[in-house]
Amino acid sequence: MTNEQLLNEIREANLTYLMLAQNLIRQDKAEALFRLGMSEEAADLIGTLSPAQILKIASGNMLLCRFRVDDDIVWNLLTNHTPSKVDNDATTKLHASILMAGKFAEAM
Repeated sequence: MTNEQLLNEIREANLTYLMLAQNLIRQDKAEALFRLGMSEEAADLIGTLSPAQILKIASGNMLLCRFRVDDDIVWNLLTNHTPSKVDNDATTKLHASILMAGKFAEAM
């Protein structure tokens, strides 16, 4: 992948992320804060951006979204690579969601 291709991919990801974030924020702000893991101030700002502003922000070369999961336990649950080999996928995803919700609450 060339540098220009990488930059195009970043811009496309930024645009998609900002559009998704804005839609989530406008539909249900509380749920958006949880799902996106952002502050209320950032959500307020993104919620009011015009399409032109979104395009301008998205066109930068820095990826705007980031992985919130920095915990091996959560990654193991999400990828179902737990040592106990739990068969119930819904249970492991629920457990990961609970852990992530706790991290969101701690950040607030």
